[in-house]
Amino acid sequence: MIAAHGSISGAGRALGMSYRRAWRLVEAMNTGFGCPVVHVQIGGRSGGGARLSAFGAEVVARYRAAEAAAQAAVAPILAELGRTG
Repeated sequence: MIAAHGSISGAGRALGMSYRRAWRLVEAMNTGFGCPVVHVQIGGRSGGGARLSAFGAEVVARYRAAEAAAQAAVAPILAELGRTG
């Protein structure tokens, strides 16, 4: 959502979370990975914003790939449950 909205506050609103929660999640990712996932530019109303770093874009792409693989892996299991339920 940061890539789509260009800000932490916009991403937070789109996800239904407070700015504080969104900011803490960004901080946790930046700290946890040991390099910036999100670059932040302070500026308030007249400027500012946030964007994914190149590494952040790679993290998102790999996460989406893992998510798709997980959905594909569980689809047969869920289909079987649907037939037996």
